[in-house]
Amino acid sequence: MVVRKVGKYEVGRTIGEGTFAKVKFAQNTETGESVAMKLLDRATIIKHKMVDQIKREISIMKLVRHPNVVRLHEVLASRTKIYIILEFITGGELFDKIVHHGRLSEAESRRYFQQLIDGVEYCHSKGVYHRDLKPENLLLDSQGNLKISDFGLSALPAEGVSILRTTCGTPNYVAPEVLSHKGYNGALADVWSCGVILYVLMAGYLPFDEMDLTTLYNKINKAEFSCPSWFPVGAKSLIHQILDPNPETRICIEEIRNDEWFKKNYVPARLLEYEDVNLDDVNAVFDDSEEERTDEQHTDEDTGPLSLNAFDMIILSQGLNLSSMFDRGQDSVKHVTRFVSQKPAKIVLSSMEVVAQSMGFKTHIRNYKMRVEGLSASKTSHFSVILEVFQVTSSFVMVDIQKAAGDGGEYLKARVMRARELVQLYNNFTRTSATILRISSGNQLTNNLENPRLQKLRASGVRSSYIRPRLLTPFYSKL
Repeated sequence: MVVRKVGKYEVGRTIGEGTFAKVKFAQNTETGESVAMKLLDRATIIKHKMVDQIKREISIMKLVRHPNVVRLHEVLASRTKIYIILEFITGGELFDKIVHHGRLSEAESRRYFQQLIDGVEYCHSKGVYHRDLKPENLLLDSQGNLKISDFGLSALPAEGVSILRTTCGTPNYVAPEVLSHKGYNGALADVWSCGVILYVLMAGYLPFDEMDLTTLYNKINKAEFSCPSWFPVGAKSLIHQILDPNPETRICIEEIRNDEWFKKNYVPARLLEYEDVNLDDVNAVFDDSEEERTDEQHTDEDTGPLSLNAFDMIILSQGLNLSSMFDRGQDSVKHVTRFVSQKPAKIVLSSMEVVAQSMGFKTHIRNYKMRVEGLSASKTSHFSVILEVFQVTSSFVMVDIQKAAGDGGEYLKARVMRARELVQLYNNFTRTSATILRISSGNQLTNNLENPRLQKLRASGVRSSYIRPRLLTPFYSKL
């Protein structure tokens, strides 16, 4: 069954995938607006007792309407799925910008920090505490403006509740009082995370970064860090005031706003017009009532692979430069994640199945999508990848290869070798040449995957590396 349309939205290709959700590109057929559609399986949410968490996340995103926060447009539901319609952000994660470009300039760091503080302060004014602020959860729009995302660990405590008790977040960004298990002020804990982010923006690496969690927590509790020599005096002073291990003396957002370094070239955010926020549909999406269900238009017939339109092509290209998609240079083999063919989609898919099985992998095919499972190149861990066929033109298809599960480091090491073998065997099998595309893989939604590209730098002791931190397990029984 291939779902083509949900309500008024025409659904396109998958642009992100996590443990409990997929994110697809979609387009509002009434307005032409591009959106991101987050798909959640209703049965999975209920099975894992995540209903209250999802309701909280949806409610929070509906409450927080700010230029520097990813906007939630609406929530829809079918018999089996819940659809969260979000603002479509094209610039990627701030994390990726730091990884690719290293430390940012003082002016650029300050601008992002100003926008971060604007967004966080607005959240706090609505009684919302994010609790997992980090560059991976900060997106950039087409104009380079920062957008706060992922409110999955956020708190919206009842009126009168000032102390939070859930230990959650990402270790390298977590305030010391959160780790003490004695309760903490959500606003001050978010401020600490903002300080770590400012440090990362200007340094290109983390202020607290140890492989051993015990050592890491000890350094966080004592605020043991040093600023590099290139930090300007004003930024260094502000960071030290934010990364104060004592929340009672830590600088607050109002004081940050009055800081001279912060105020330089500051452009206040233009708040959106007031909208009456209705939370009725938050409960309605979990209601089994037939009248609340969104129409899913689909077919059981073989309608062929999903077609890539101009918007999909733009998403796949680097920096909106479509010419990069057809680079036939030899170096492109090293970055292979996708390739194209002029063979019919069915032949391509069946050929890939034979090739994968000849390499000792197990395969599962459904709707022009094949899941390939097997051992990593080192034979030490299990991983799987998804190969999906897309129709580019009537005589031109593209095969997309993405990680589905398993060890991220092993996948990235194996991907180059396996993909090269796969393409070579595929070429021999079909007697047609495949054009290797130099297109970056889509953003994954996994929060605890370390960046394998920089593990060698960390091992060699180079401090300019920026590693994706681990994620603390949240407990939702308490606020």
